Amino acid sequence: MMKKYLPLLLIFLLSVRTFSQSTAATPRQKAIALLSKMSLDEKIGQMTQVTLGVVSGPTDGTLDPATLTKAIVQYKVGSILNVTNHALTLDQWHDVITKIQDEAKKTPLRIPVIYGLDGIHGQTYTLDATLFPQNIGMAATRNPELAAAVTKVAAMELRASGIRWNFAPVLDCGRQPLWSRFPETYGEDVYIGKTMGATVIRAYEEDGLRNATAVASCMKHYLGYSDSRTGKDRTPIYLPEIEMREYYLPQFRAAVQAGASTIMINSSEINGTPVHASKYLLTDVLRKELGFEGVIVTDWEDIVRLHTRHNVAPTPRAAVAMAINAGIDMSMVPYDFSFFELLKEAVQKGEVPMSRIDDAVTRILTLKYKLGLFDQPYPEAAATANFGRSEYQTIALQAAREAMTLLQNRDGILPLAKNTRILVAGPSAQSISALNGCWSYTWQGKEEQWYPKDSKTILQTLQDKLGKTNVITTTAPGFDSPANYDTTALKTAAAGVDAIVLCLGENAYAESPGNITDLALPDEQLALARTAAATGKPVILVLTEGRPRFITSIAPQMKGILMAYWSGRKTAEAIADVLTGDYNPDGILPFSYPRSMGEMVLYDRKPTEDVRETFNNNVGKGYDPLFPFGWGLSYTTFEYGPLQLSSPKLQGKGLLTISLTVKNTGSRDGKHTVELYTHEHYASITPNMRRLRAFKKLFLKAGESKTVSFTLSRDDLAFVNAQLKTVTEPGDFDVIIGDRMATFSYL
Repeated sequence: MMKKYLPLLLIFLLSVRTFSQSTAATPRQKAIALLSKMSLDEKIGQMTQVTLGVVSGPTDGTLDPATLTKAIVQYKVGSILNVTNHALTLDQWHDVITKIQDEAKKTPLRIPVIYGLDGIHGQTYTLDATLFPQNIGMAATRNPELAAAVTKVAAMELRASGIRWNFAPVLDCGRQPLWSRFPETYGEDVYIGKTMGATVIRAYEEDGLRNATAVASCMKHYLGYSDSRTGKDRTPIYLPEIEMREYYLPQFRAAVQAGASTIMINSSEINGTPVHASKYLLTDVLRKELGFEGVIVTDWEDIVRLHTRHNVAPTPRAAVAMAINAGIDMSMVPYDFSFFELLKEAVQKGEVPMSRIDDAVTRILTLKYKLGLFDQPYPEAAATANFGRSEYQTIALQAAREAMTLLQNRDGILPLAKNTRILVAGPSAQSISALNGCWSYTWQGKEEQWYPKDSKTILQTLQDKLGKTNVITTTAPGFDSPANYDTTALKTAAAGVDAIVLCLGENAYAESPGNITDLALPDEQLALARTAAATGKPVILVLTEGRPRFITSIAPQMKGILMAYWSGRKTAEAIADVLTGDYNPDGILPFSYPRSMGEMVLYDRKPTEDVRETFNNNVGKGYDPLFPFGWGLSYTTFEYGPLQLSSPKLQGKGLLTISLTVKNTGSRDGKHTVELYTHEHYASITPNMRRLRAFKKLFLKAGESKTVSFTLSRDDLAFVNAQLKTVTEPGDFDVIIGDRMATFSYL
């Protein structure tokens, strides 16, 4: 008899479950309900974020009970960030997070604290976490799937540490190579930036923020931060809105659509208005136009700087009111509780409406509910199990390999035969920090004692490949060791080798300490290059750098040039794999490698940037970099067939398919990125010479052919017009893939 009713029982249970799910309160509804119980102090506390140093004990990884109580119980602080000096162990993080959340449970409403960190290329601040290529290197891979895999690991190691909020990814467009945060960008192109950025956002969050494999992402730094006129961090930007909307806003629009939970604001000013005080950018554009519903957090100390640095607010309290009224939800104060006191005064004096406070706090509480912090704020056993898994190193190696960009290979000097005798020289040869760059176990990334003990140098990996008897060096550990710049020793040592591997570039830096006034390599590095070339031995230049430093004067004397970027834990292994032919390089430049300060023109230039006056033979190409955007060599060759268009016309909301056959015509297997560009013949404003619209990365065995197809819509051809509207205008367009071109019309 019971069997007869089992189907009915199952239907009933399913209906009950469905009903309960449909009537369960959403995170926002829960936040609004909690908000109604909160005092003004409790609300302002949620908007306050302080650095760990405010509550830390006498040694790294410890907390001071008295100051912790002051912060959490007295000032109701809702968020903490950062470390004191360097990365902590997993156990230290668990202890810190547990004690902070224990303190939060002593408050009347038991609201958990949300902890945030800058995990820029992996979990920066946990010892032995896996570090991957910086964004500029990931852009060189042209592999969104690989970017997603890297991000999944970063999310899991953050969550394993007890951290559920990551201040990444950087979506600033890298169109000013002097900028000290250039390595954190995806390069100069909008399409790569928004494609990789949206991919990373989804990878951080798509598992569901309550899941032990996900964290809340933070797109940054809204807006135009990377376009500093001088290239120095936190300095003024002068940016016409048409350019802002064409090159700097699309990445954030795509990230909002991808589901980013939070956003961090540009520390500088645009056309004289600090972004932290711009209601137009924070409310009208970000909230209303882009539809962003998440949390808006400041960058480091940026509200008080409206008073102390920008001089747009006559008092610190006026600065607080200005920022909160513009749309800021949370202040990264970060050293004290001044924001709490000043915002309370501003509300009591009617300078900030209660509605603005309630709006900000609702967003913050909603995020905490989404992250599951109210149910379980402590480090999770399921997350901890995901830390340091062996397969992460495999992903790190593949990411570093695919980032490697071979810029020059004269006379087929590469790959090196396994019996080649080489001299390894230059400051990067025995430096770990110069392979990883910023945000690597410390903020600046220079303190090598915090790196994993099994990290390898370029010298070590080349010895592994070629044998210690075939590899000699004139270098010493550490980028700045005087031995690394000894040209006499280099000249003497070169006598007994077949080739020189010269490792130049930049040591790690982050933010303002990385400011420079010239992209030229330091003189002592150029002297090494000239000395190496003068020996008559073939020189392979390996560049470990975060931005393109000028090598124009030495490039003609180099037989090979490998751009290695700052590619994380496995940089040295990837370099050795490429130099010895164990990996066929497939990275391509995500920026135009400039020839000189007078040739800082980007690939998507206007035709009017060509110099056409003939007076005194003053004719220039307009775009004449040392190596162009998208450049990268392989140890094999690829050939493109004719372009096939599904139609000579693209009409209205229709689609146009472009296909071609790609063949590996060489003797080695390899990966290859096919990039599709378009060029509009005429438009209401001067059109770009070309714009990247799509790319696909293929693996082709030697002799293998594959057909690649792309689909374009009118939206792919759009630009921002003089009225600041994004439009696609009728006309003729070229579609360009490699050396192939076809023309179609948009009607």
